[in-house]
Amino acid sequence: MTSSMFRSPCKIPSVKGFEQKSYVGHKAASYNVSINPFRRSDVSCQLQKIESALIWPVNAPEAPPLPSKLAEHVIDQPLQLSRRARRNRKCPTQRDAYQETNISPANLIYPLFIHEGEVDIPISTMPGRYMLGWRHGLIEEVARARDVGVNSIKLYPKVPEAKKSPTGEEAFNDNGLIPRTVRLLKDRFPDLVIYTDVNFDEYSTTGHGGIVREDGVILNDETIHQLRKQAVSQARAGADVVCTSEMLDGRVGAVRAALDAEGFQHVSIMSYSVKYTSSLYGRFRKVELDKKTYQINPANSREALLEAREDEAEGADILMVKPALPSLDIIRLLKDKTLLPIGACQVSGEYSMIKAAGLLKMIDEEKVMMESLICIRRAGADLILTYFALQAATKLCGENKRFIAN
Repeated sequence: MTSSMFRSPCKIPSVKGFEQKSYVGHKAASYNVSINPFRRSDVSCQLQKIESALIWPVNAPEAPPLPSKLAEHVIDQPLQLSRRARRNRKCPTQRDAYQETNISPANLIYPLFIHEGEVDIPISTMPGRYMLGWRHGLIEEVARARDVGVNSIKLYPKVPEAKKSPTGEEAFNDNGLIPRTVRLLKDRFPDLVIYTDVNFDEYSTTGHGGIVREDGVILNDETIHQLRKQAVSQARAGADVVCTSEMLDGRVGAVRAALDAEGFQHVSIMSYSVKYTSSLYGRFRKVELDKKTYQINPANSREALLEAREDEAEGADILMVKPALPSLDIIRLLKDKTLLPIGACQVSGEYSMIKAAGLLKMIDEEKVMMESLICIRRAGADLILTYFALQAATKLCGENKRFIAN
């Protein structure tokens, strides 16, 4: 007999970015709940009401004291176990020796925002991040990163509105912000590895990753024609790796052919092979755009593998997955299916959530930061593009550049 709990429809509220589905046949439980909206001003008083004996503060200077009296034996005979996994975890030396995944500054790529001005401008949604002046602030930040072993950076420009256009010609201006900055950095730090973004959105008046037709359709082939010129311009300035970061069909093969034709066979391509339409993107922009016709549905994994295989066949040297933490399964999938290096992009939303929770003393920011990075590595990422690069590398240098999970 069918239970009555399966007779009534359950209406699930739709979530922006996902299609609403009707789960007919299920009955929602009814609860009498009083909802109190979360407000930052309420946090401290609410925490004070929690019994202090039950919770040890996140950043407490000392651990609770050990009991003065050892616990008495409560069993007569120990369990007869052939294997006790805890034997390999009983002291720090053994735990360190058996650690399977490690991370070093060499695994990190430091994303840096730059603009035409001289003053470093704070990014309000990303604590500790700045829009750097391309002459001075950028040079100083790169020097700090190199001091702790991070020698790979990726540049993101803030293009003045006056230089944007529907067809994005500023993207391949050899005197534009990115080419000028690459030349400046290579003059100062010849061995610095510079990644540049082959993308249309920063140069377009629409903010989209492609040329937009009057009816709203993103033009694939016409955009790639411009991206080819953008990649060559960046390579000419001295970029080591160009990153095809918008998911347009055929872009990797077209960019590879354009680079080779101009004599830049040595320039690598890091393809954003799996770029989901994630709500974790944003950085300093306040633009909401529907990019579902060229980025991947977060619900799909086979589609991600299909895109990655196509990029590899077209000549990609590195495959990137974005965002990182919500896509650990995809990182592992690609790692198991290809011999190419795998990159993972820990995006602005991931960074900001850890920062915000740390500022509210809900978590230990530094420990969660390092745990997130080691988990991305464990999933299979060889490279991690992360806004935590400088902070994480500074900690790693204090631990002989090797992270030991606590």
